[in-house]
Amino acid sequence: MKSTFKRASVFCALAAALFVAACTAVNTATAAPPAGAPAPAFTAVDSNGKKHSLSDFKGKIVVLEWVNFDCPFVVRHYKSGNMQALQRKYTAKGVVWLSINSSAAGKQGHFAPAEINAKIKERNAAPTAYLIDTEGTIGKAYGAKTTPHMYVIDQAGNLVYQGAIDDSVSTDANEKAKVNYVEAALEAVMAGKPVATPTTKPYGCSVKY
Repeated sequence: MKSTFKRASVFCALAAALFVAACTAVNTATAAPPAGAPAPAFTAVDSNGKKHSLSDFKGKIVVLEWVNFDCPFVVRHYKSGNMQALQRKYTAKGVVWLSINSSAAGKQGHFAPAEINAKIKERNAAPTAYLIDTEGTIGKAYGAKTTPHMYVIDQAGNLVYQGAIDDSVSTDANEKAKVNYVEAALEAVMAGKPVATPTTKPYGCSVKY
């Protein structure tokens, strides 16, 4: 009886250790790099089959926008025209804007390239490219947790902003934000100034890894 109890205890302890290790591995994989750190390198194919690497945009300001067109929070920003306006305003100034979808195959927000392009056209979106991250490799490297989850990378390749797009946690397209964090970060970087608020808490739907 004691032997059986001892084996059960050892099994439980081993199972607990494995569970902790697994959780730690997941947390490590999805930990966001700190503000000011070099932006993690990546390569991905866009909705038109073209390959893009972060290194392609060396010397340029880059915005990463995690997107899921089925998410109500994303719908808000596209229905109001807010996201498209930002995309057009800053790409016209030389900023590279990469929309990234990390939804796994079979999960909400995952679409075939033709569907993606149809949705981009329907929403009149204007990113530099829409990257498909089905395996979640880029999302996990950046610790992307929500849609939208926004990142700004400066000309030196450093992550200078990460978090929410603005201070209005709402799905109402008529809701007006007091502060657009992404716009503020971009204006600071273009002026050669430090970003006043480099990190905020992102809001939205969870990324469907």
